Amino acid sequence: MSEKTKIHLEYIINSSPRILYPYLIEPNDLAQWFADDVIYHDGVYEFIWDGESHRAKIAVFKENKYVKFKWIDDEPHFFELEIIQDELTNDVALAITDHAKDENVEDRKKIWDNSISYLQSVIGA
Repeated sequence: MSEKTKIHLEYIINSSPRILYPYLIEPNDLAQWFADDVIYHDGVYEFIWDGESHRAKIAVFKENKYVKFKWIDDEPHFFELEIIQDELTNDVALAITDHAKDENVEDRKKIWDNSISYLQSVIGA
């Protein structure tokens, strides 16, 4: 197991949690912004980037709130997507927790920035 640094990012998303949530958990919706393709079979999500496959299972989820994926081949690492709604303003943010090797942290942040831009364009946020 290689040591990795935890990354926490937060993005404002102009969408309701109800509209945003399927894009965090449904394979077809994830494939629109998160990976080149997403295949779901027997509780396992297969995320494909540049022809390379990475498998994960949902560890925890709460509808319209969050989903936590655990990597099957990279224990104990995970990534988590959490919808946060401000009680006063109703603003919606997407908080991301991920892990990357120290030398890849900045690249991983840029990847998330680009992915969230895709997500915002897909949902019209």
